[in-house]
Amino acid sequence: MKPHRVNRWILFADLAWSVVALFPAETLRYGAFWEAADRGPSYALLPFVATAAVLWVLLSSWMKLDCFRGGWRFSAVVSQISLAVLCLMSILLAAGYLRRDYVSRLALSYFGIFLFVGFIGIRYMARLLLLAKSRNGHMRRVVIVGTGPIARELALKINRHPEMLCSVVGFLYPEDDANVSSHNFKTSVTIPAWNVVELLSAQAVSDVILALPEPSLPEVLNLAGRCRENGIRVSFVPQPYELYLSKPALLDLDGIPVLQLHEVPASDFFFQSKRFVDIVLGSFFCAIAIPILLPAVIGLRGTKGRGFRWETRCGQHGRSFSMLRLNVDRHSADATRFETVLEKISLTELPQLWNVLRGEMSLVGPRPEPPDRVKRYSEWLQQRLSIKPGMTGLAQVHGLRDQNSSEEKTRFDLQYILNPSAVADVSILLQTLWTLAMRLFQYQRRTVAESNAHGARLLDNDIGQNFEETLQIAHRSQSSAD
Repeated sequence: MKPHRVNRWILFADLAWSVVALFPAETLRYGAFWEAADRGPSYALLPFVATAAVLWVLLSSWMKLDCFRGGWRFSAVVSQISLAVLCLMSILLAAGYLRRDYVSRLALSYFGIFLFVGFIGIRYMARLLLLAKSRNGHMRRVVIVGTGPIARELALKINRHPEMLCSVVGFLYPEDDANVSSHNFKTSVTIPAWNVVELLSAQAVSDVILALPEPSLPEVLNLAGRCRENGIRVSFVPQPYELYLSKPALLDLDGIPVLQLHEVPASDFFFQSKRFVDIVLGSFFCAIAIPILLPAVIGLRGTKGRGFRWETRCGQHGRSFSMLRLNVDRHSADATRFETVLEKISLTELPQLWNVLRGEMSLVGPRPEPPDRVKRYSEWLQQRLSIKPGMTGLAQVHGLRDQNSSEEKTRFDLQYILNPSAVADVSILLQTLWTLAMRLFQYQRRTVAESNAHGARLLDNDIGQNFEETLQIAHRSQSSAD
């Protein structure tokens, strides 16, 4: 099933639920049995249902409310649907207040609650149905030609998008590829190049994706031609892929495909409104954070002599600034349990609200890194310095922290920079709260497990363990005549 078909089915289910949700909302407001004199007419709510349907179509198109964009995550689903339903119900309740005829605003509120629950349920059921189709074998089996960073990232992104109904079953690479040693392949099959297509057909591979720096090599073009002859669909990642901060558009120029790269800079109004939100929400969060930080600062002063520390970080355009945080060493073996909890739920970073109010940081953006790491940035990595750093960001809600590489975080940071919006900022803030709550829950569960003799350790899986099946094929180079 193609992604756009999944989007249409989800939108259709949303619109159907918008009509169905009217009945339990009225039942909850007036009871299962009611007299007509005790309530307003049912048809009075029908214009609101029709308005809700139109508004939801517009919101779905604008906010990508199928919730598969960027990969499926339940926290992202809840945050995006919460914002969309809040926007929708604000308009409906305002219309209900201004309307001359009587309309039960309590019934409208119940209607909004049912919409919220139903929309989340629809997306969860869509994911379950997609997983069921994948378990039943309704998957396109994909082989990626390449073993470099682009190939690995492509495999991870495909694995995060269940709506594509694709499964990466292996990598195809030259026998002397230096990147092969970086993969933890379970098995590696070396075969002559002229038998590659036969092996792909035997493994029921339906798609081959070229993710090579030089996809125009004669042996690669020969492989692509043979795949197409045997009904295997061929795709490729255009090079140079590192031109990331641009949106591609394909132009068909009399049969010649031309990939256009459009720069999408954020407007000045966005950055001005972002600064305004930083000041307003930063001040509000400061008022909440002070009672939380005060006991932590007192405890750290008693054990370590001071509660805060300043650390040098690189901000927008690489300018250095002093970032404030609690005086807790990262990943220290000598840390007390109190300090470990502070670090685990990121309370050590709350003092950076001061940097936000000073304008050196934003609430949402790429996390700032120290100068010794920034000076080793490639030109591609330096793109993450184009905006102010943030207290949290898209990489953080995906579970990446300081110990993760800059390359891993930059993929998500550039995805955020490419699609800036106030809605995305609020969604990331909501997802951050979810991430911190889950991190605290997991820490408590692990602490309880470690106190028992049969405690379990959680180990990270590498890329190879993410796939249901792994097929590695090494092929020898051949001339175009082969």
